[in-house]
Amino acid sequence: QVQLMESGGGSVQAGGSLRLSCTAPGFTSKRCGLDWNRQAAGKEREWVSSISSDDSSDCADSVEGRFTISRADAQDTVYLEMNSLKPEDTAVYFCSLYGDNCTYRWGPGTQVTVSS
Repeated sequence: QVQLMESGGGSVQAGGSLRLSCTAPGFTSKRCGLDWNRQAAGKEREWVSSISSDDSSDCADSVEGRFTISRADAQDTVYLEMNSLKPEDTAVYFCSLYGDNCTYRWGPGTQVTVSS
């Protein structure tokens, strides 16, 4: 199993930016895709963005035009660049893998707090 580890969260004011990182050792060689998800307090976890093994990406309507996902295969890392942050983006952000033989263990997540 791949142990996932998220980092880069913090507290920013509305309109600010953050870059999250997810390190997933070996996920590139396994040709896994990676999702970013988030969970706000008292709410269910929701999907935010995905990037596939062939570098195609997609994102939720709520973050379209503000968040950009990218991957650095040499570092087995995926980034989530978050701009124009809104208070409703406040959540714990988690990454996960998808694909054949792409089993993983959830990381601790990284907290993003956006104040108005």
